Amino acid sequence: MGASSGIGLEVAKLLLADGWHLGIAARREQQLQDLKALAPDCIEVMAIDVTKSDASELLLSLIEKLGGMDLYFHASGIGRQNRTLEPDIELQTMETNAVGFTRMIGTAYRYFAERGGGHIAAITSIAGTKGLGPAPSYSATKALQSSYLQALEQQAHQRSLNIRFTDIRPGFVDTALLNGSFHYPMLMKPETVARDIVRSIYRGRHVRVIDCRYRILTFFWRLIPRWLWRKIKL
Repeated sequence: MGASSGIGLEVAKLLLADGWHLGIAARREQQLQDLKALAPDCIEVMAIDVTKSDASELLLSLIEKLGGMDLYFHASGIGRQNRTLEPDIELQTMETNAVGFTRMIGTAYRYFAERGGGHIAAITSIAGTKGLGPAPSYSATKALQSSYLQALEQQAHQRSLNIRFTDIRPGFVDTALLNGSFHYPMLMKPETVARDIVRSIYRGRHVRVIDCRYRILTFFWRLIPRWLWRKIKL
């Protein structure tokens, strides 16, 4: 989900090279068709907008076209800086990253619960580690996503469901999501991040922060007390 560009596209290419039969989905169907043209017999396409009420039904239709699903990979998301708290930006981010995320992850979870198991992997972000003033709704929804995956992992264990989870938390990645005048430090290439993601999925990691610089950064972020964090200029 979210295979039309950025990290989602790069992960799809790697899985395709590894021999997977892929179902790819996003809002923009033309980009998906371009990817399908690389291996028409190995890829099924479905235009899905995770913010729409029919998104769950469309995902199940895509799964049916594939003949089943072993891995659900969620890369769909939006995010923008919003230092003046423009309402449209906040609400659109919530609709995609919170409501849409919950809708699609829940659909995959119920599918795997009914059919004996599977693997759910999703891109969250290091932004969920702390509330970031420049991007309030983005950091809040990323925290929600990580907590939601953790809660489902606990629930699946308690229900004895064979469902695995991988929470992928990249730092800043050089994709269209970060286009703008602001200069982001420690930018990573989507191809590099995608390779780390695929390795993490294969190894069954529960949480993966990408890369080592951001693992160090988030470790120290967590140690900063609230009274000091609010004074830090970002």
